[in-house]
Amino acid sequence: MKPAVRIVIVVVAVGLVGFLGWRLLGPDARRPHRLSGYVEGETLYVAASSAGPVSTLAVGRGDRVKAGQPLFALDAAQLTAARDQAQAQVALAEAQLRDARKGQRPQELAVYDAERNAAEAQARQAKADYDRIAPLVAKGIYAPARLDQAKAALDTARADALTVARRRSVGALGARPDAVGAAQAAVASAREALAAAQSRLDQISPRAPADARVQDVFYQAGEWVAANQPVVALLADDRVRLRFFVPEAEVARYRVGQAIRFSCDGCGAERSARINYVSPRSEFTPPVIYSREARQRLVFLVEARPEPTASAKLAPGQPVDIVPLEAGR
Repeated sequence: MKPAVRIVIVVVAVGLVGFLGWRLLGPDARRPHRLSGYVEGETLYVAASSAGPVSTLAVGRGDRVKAGQPLFALDAAQLTAARDQAQAQVALAEAQLRDARKGQRPQELAVYDAERNAAEAQARQAKADYDRIAPLVAKGIYAPARLDQAKAALDTARADALTVARRRSVGALGARPDAVGAAQAAVASAREALAAAQSRLDQISPRAPADARVQDVFYQAGEWVAANQPVVALLADDRVRLRFFVPEAEVARYRVGQAIRFSCDGCGAERSARINYVSPRSEFTPPVIYSREARQRLVFLVEARPEPTASAKLAPGQPVDIVPLEAGR
């Protein structure tokens, strides 16, 4: 054998031995087994229920927003006027209810008091006349008809005084129960109309439903937006998921509620997540009768929710490495 060929064979053999040693003893060999996965996010599309021009845009693409933070607002001139009108109707209905409950004004009751005093004075005068005439009729000085006239005048004066007193008592009362009930119903109806007007006004100025990132902004201030057309897309922290695939032989270890550990490039130390879904169906199932070799290629989708501090830093599509669960867990 020629020396050159021998040298080539030796070099190839040394290279092959080195490659096998690197594969068996190198960093990949010492690296623990990991499951592959990625970050998935469910987007929230925020829209207004009414059409109109965008008057205010409070966020931009990539911004972080807190729950309850304003996102955008449509022109609110018409709906604001409708809300103000509903508020005025509530104030009117409440004023009418108060008036129905409290009866007549003090000035009106004072008139009744004056009429009652006059009627009582007339009754006293009629009583005095009757007491003066009765003895004279008994002595025959006056005819009995004169006593009858005095008695009639006394009865009339007493009846007038009683009528005025009762009218005064009625004036101090409120309206009839049916009228008060109608006023109460009018107040309730006006308040419902105000709540509906306020709701329509709130719907054209939506707020963030949860802590989130602004994924996209579809309209700018001054542009016309149709009703129910998304203006802002949010990626809420509580809607970020890890999706990874577990081999068929290991899927029985994974159950909803279990905690897992994961890592990703640039994420630092391992973080935790909790499984919220295990698919009941396998992926990439071949349309043949299962064999042991075919079962080894089956995987099942598993989803997990990261801890809140990690959700805000994960981006959809980002690869993650999942620490497999050991047997018996």
